[in-house]
Amino acid sequence: MKKLLALSLLGMGLLGASGLALAQAAAPAAPALDSGDTSWMLTSTLLVILMSIPGLALFYGGLGRSKNMLSILMQVFVVFSLVSVLWAIYGYSVAFVGEGTFFGGFGALFLAGITPDTISSVLKTIPEFVFVGFQGAFAAIATALIVGSFAERIKFSAVLIFSVLWFTFSYLPIAHMVWGGGLLAADGALDFAGGTVIHINAGVAGLVGAYLIGKRLGYGKEALTPHSLTLTMVGASLLWVGWYGFNAGSAGAANGSAGLAFVNTTLATAAAVLSWIAAEALLKGKASMLGAASGAIAGLVAITPAAGFVGPMGSIVIGLAGGLAGLWGVTALKRLLGADDAFDVFGVHGVCGIVGAILTGVFAAQGLGGTGGATPDTFAIGPQVWIQIKGVLLTIVWSAVVSFIAFKIADLTVGLRVSQEAEREGLDITSHGETAYTR
Repeated sequence: MKKLLALSLLGMGLLGASGLALAQAAAPAAPALDSGDTSWMLTSTLLVILMSIPGLALFYGGLGRSKNMLSILMQVFVVFSLVSVLWAIYGYSVAFVGEGTFFGGFGALFLAGITPDTISSVLKTIPEFVFVGFQGAFAAIATALIVGSFAERIKFSAVLIFSVLWFTFSYLPIAHMVWGGGLLAADGALDFAGGTVIHINAGVAGLVGAYLIGKRLGYGKEALTPHSLTLTMVGASLLWVGWYGFNAGSAGAANGSAGLAFVNTTLATAAAVLSWIAAEALLKGKASMLGAASGAIAGLVAITPAAGFVGPMGSIVIGLAGGLAGLWGVTALKRLLGADDAFDVFGVHGVCGIVGAILTGVFAAQGLGGTGGATPDTFAIGPQVWIQIKGVLLTIVWSAVVSFIAFKIADLTVGLRVSQEAEREGLDITSHGETAYTR
């Protein structure tokens, strides 16, 4: 009997130990610094900054006329700087701290409470300062993208006022709703690296600005041709390279998801270049360098929301669709809308962002080579596409309303547009007292 009792107690002890071990294995791992993840996220942050300065600045600058080159560079450069400071003061807190439906909270104003030893509560394996920097670079380029829509005729002061308002009341809430645990995240919307948060959001803002500011002098009557497609190609190339930080960095770690996003970024972009120039050749008889560069941006935008959710073959299809959609956006749709969206912010970023966001709901399916998103066990194309559409519609309406109000406030305070004389002479001289090129 004593022997039997001893064996029973021993068995209970073993069961207790094994149960504890199972409980420990099932418990989520405590946040712990991973040097590999940290290195990759620092590199990705640097790549995203490269996208803005100099990538976006040169891409837009080459598309403008020489008399406005410096004004475009200045707007991108200063908007990036402005948003970077605002992000540290309140942007990060509103987007990622707190559990509101539309906005976060104020618990990390001025980055209070964050130290070099603080681990990110979102990514778990990197310092929170690294996450702050990475997401700050996203916020800065999103706001700077809008510059391309109203280039060559807007007051510099109006750009800054609009940027503060749009960043605060459009970018931050959409970022929180998608990535900060807000409304769209709760609904199950998939946006790996910013199709809704950045591209649709900025694209709609650009279209609203193009309508409210009006067309450039001579638009539709004279050729407003790019002054340096060489610089535009250099800018597009820098954007392509930087986009690996944008997409693969959104995996949040140096892992397989980052590798998938990296490969998908290459394939979708290359496919979009090919589909854009092929359609251009069929329609116009020639494939252009501007078309190839624009196709690359279209593909990069289209794959952004899907980069870590779809398989390589799905990324190629999304890229092909993005190239065709972008070409349609800057030609037929632009004529239909009648707005002077100078560098086609809506035609490329808005349109291709919409296409990519919706197709994410299709090609994330495991049967089509995708990962199934955040819920692979229950993923279904129909319901997910509807969730994606709702996210797109909410982003369009939200950005349009905020942008309209922000532009109106800027107009009432300092005025939106430079004088006709200043526009004819060029914004380099009239707004900044400099010229890009000596004669």
